Amino acid sequence: MQVPLFPLRTVLYPEGPLPLRIFEPRYLDMVSECLKNDSCFGVLLIRQGSETGPATTCNVGTLARISDWYQGSDGLLGVTAVGENRFRLLGAERRKNGLNVGEVEILPEQACVALPEEFTPLAKVLSGVLDDLGRLYEGLERRYDDAAWVGYRFAEILPITPEEKQACLETDDALRRLRDVRRMITAVEASK
Repeated sequence: MQVPLFPLRTVLYPEGPLPLRIFEPRYLDMVSECLKNDSCFGVLLIRQGSETGPATTCNVGTLARISDWYQGSDGLLGVTAVGENRFRLLGAERRKNGLNVGEVEILPEQACVALPEEFTPLAKVLSGVLDDLGRLYEGLERRYDDAAWVGYRFAEILPITPEEKQACLETDDALRRLRDVRRMITAVEASK
């Protein structure tokens, strides 16, 4: 499967929201093509480089589908995308317009794992936090009984490094991800 790639200094998770401000012609073209064809683009974390120049990325990312768009008062295109499947980048090439396109392999979906009782307090905290985050999370289907879903939501909102967020994306074990998230929450609280 071949998809346009959008390297960012952020990590997108399955079912997670991604607000973007688009101004580069290559990405305006990408958004137009994705909307026209109802297709996805791939989001990959930048390891080295920048969002507007050459970049080296991680090999595991998430497909994103545009769910909403608007023209901002500053003339920039605002886009909200939602994460779908995780993927592994097999190879990439750069088009003449500067857009990177990658050959990707869709990774198996993680099975729904019932949230163990020991993580119920985390789900309760998450419920309150998501309610306070406003519009970006309003339409998000809430599944507080799904260990993978709870782990992904915490990983995307915690103030942790992009590398820690990437490790959460690459973790195939939902319960291990939750244990890692709980450890990160403890570290964030201790640093206050």
